[in-house]
Amino acid sequence: MDHVIKSFFKLLLRAVLWLMGLLFLASLLAATAVLLVLWGLRALWARLTGRPVAPLVFRFKQQAQWSRFYQAARPGQDVVDVEAAVVDVEPRAIRSPGGRADG
Repeated sequence: MDHVIKSFFKLLLRAVLWLMGLLFLASLLAATAVLLVLWGLRALWARLTGRPVAPLVFRFKQQAQWSRFYQAARPGQDVVDVEAAVVDVEPRAIRSPGGRADG
């Protein structure tokens, strides 16, 4: 009896996972179809208005990602002198309440 129940749950798990995979595939196909329809409408609108049909391109500005690292080193910007803000002090011995110097 346990063998039948285990077999049933294995089959049920396989069926559920298979259906989830089909659902994922269907969602990818639907998203692709929506993009194609939107691109087609965009191309049709471009043709109707007399503009050239531009390809659908996703551009990434790689230089913009690196520019933030170099902005502080650009020539012509005011540079803050950190060492000028340091105050020079004279060291002195720290005395304990009994009058004896520690350290």
